[in-house]
Amino acid sequence: MNMRAFRFLWLVSLLFCAALWVPAEAAAPDSRENHGHALVGIGHDSVLHAGESADSVVSIAGSSSSEGDTRSVVSILGDTHAAGTVSGSAVAVLGNTYVDGRIGGSAVAVVGNVELGPHAEIGGDVVSIGGEVVRDPAAIVHGSVQNVLGGKFGGMMWLRTWVQHCLLYGRPLALVAGLDWAWGLALAFLLLYVCLALGFRDGLTQCVRTVEAQPGRTVLAALITMLLTPVLVVLLCVTVVGIPAVPFVVLGLFCAGLFGKAVMLAVIGRRIIGTRATGAVNQPATAVLIGGVLVLLLYVVPVLGFVVYKLLGILGLGAIAYTLLLAVQAREAVIQPAAPPDAAADSGTAAPATAAPADAGSGTTAPQTPPAGESPAAASQTAGSQTAGSQTAGSQAAASHAAAAVSASLPHAGFWMRMGALLLDVLLIGFATHLLHGFGHLHLIVLAAYGAIMWKARGATVGGIVFGLQVVRLDGRPIDWETAIVRALGCFLSLAVVGLGFFWIAFDPAHQAWHDKIAGTVVVRVNRQRVAPAG
Repeated sequence: MNMRAFRFLWLVSLLFCAALWVPAEAAAPDSRENHGHALVGIGHDSVLHAGESADSVVSIAGSSSSEGDTRSVVSILGDTHAAGTVSGSAVAVLGNTYVDGRIGGSAVAVVGNVELGPHAEIGGDVVSIGGEVVRDPAAIVHGSVQNVLGGKFGGMMWLRTWVQHCLLYGRPLALVAGLDWAWGLALAFLLLYVCLALGFRDGLTQCVRTVEAQPGRTVLAALITMLLTPVLVVLLCVTVVGIPAVPFVVLGLFCAGLFGKAVMLAVIGRRIIGTRATGAVNQPATAVLIGGVLVLLLYVVPVLGFVVYKLLGILGLGAIAYTLLLAVQAREAVIQPAAPPDAAADSGTAAPATAAPADAGSGTTAPQTPPAGESPAAASQTAGSQTAGSQTAGSQAAASHAAAAVSASLPHAGFWMRMGALLLDVLLIGFATHLLHGFGHLHLIVLAAYGAIMWKARGATVGGIVFGLQVVRLDGRPIDWETAIVRALGCFLSLAVVGLGFFWIAFDPAHQAWHDKIAGTVVVRVNRQRVAPAG
């Protein structure tokens, strides 16, 4: 919806709300507005009685009925009833058209049915889009009868009811008949928010604390995020190769929006519960449920309902963005350089031998007496070779243990850094599949295969190398084919559940995604010089 259409709908809403303040006795005679012989109704029906004439009969969010003489009868979000003489056409958009008189033009219903009575005479065509054409045998049609997508939408009465009683009032919900589907959808989303609070309790609590501690900066982060989001999407589209990443960005924003609304509902619920509550009442899920019930009641209030709905989404997204930013700053502040390996292990030299006999389990070799017939020089050379071999084996083992220790002590990569590396890989594979015609529909499969190969060969993808990241196993062993393939397949699970497996990185203490937990891996930050083939 463009800005002009949005302003038009809000103008219609304001006019409709203003009409509600007019007393019923005064509104009855003036229920029709005459503009240049045109009968126009906004938010209510327009009726042209028998013996009367008008240039046209038009209704927006209402039905138009004409038994007199007019040039056209049009209804938007309403039904059209033409029983008189119409020199032009009878049209209904999101409604049904009934004709039982003479029409010089066409009878049209867009997402609705066209019904022709026994006295109907149509000079033009009869067209029904998304509905059905019901014709009396006595009806006369001089043109053609066209039925496009017949019966697919069934009149869209549910949408008409929502537009008439919700959209034009500026609210998502209303206490009127025919909106059971809207209330069911709202309750389903509330249940989803409660489930998010149960499944991501720590992350949601952290976001709630951010909003409560720094509300001003949270609002600022929300405004910045709202302004930068369309810029990011446009930049991805302009680069062409970034177009494959747009669905992932949109999906990520959608998931973040859902989680953000759960955060804001928890903030509202905590305000009602208070900070002194204990037990089950003080749980995040309880706060989300209480806040959600209050918000559903606010959704019924005209104008305020839509304002609350939009604010919850914007502030929730800002709360998540600012919480992630604070987490990154805190992690950067506490990062300490890794402890260097033992000097003896780095030098690869053994301790000097002593003349004292060595214990069997000490690992040192005592001086040996050369056998009879062997010169002292040969014996010394043999002993030196054995000592050198022992030192080499010990040095290799020490280096292996030192490498595992260094990997375990490196800081774990955070959410934004890993998403940046992933975005770079997505752009790279998107460009490659664009060049290789016929592989565009296999983008995700090619991306998973590419990741598995790079993790096995280099321990990191191209995006990981650029950002200084490396995938390591928790047990310190190198990445093998089994681990790489399991991790690649686990990425599909992380993506399948609306991307929650990737968002798990931001709130997990070890910054592991779901596929990391499945494969037993973690992504660490290393210097580029340290990123070496994993064998």
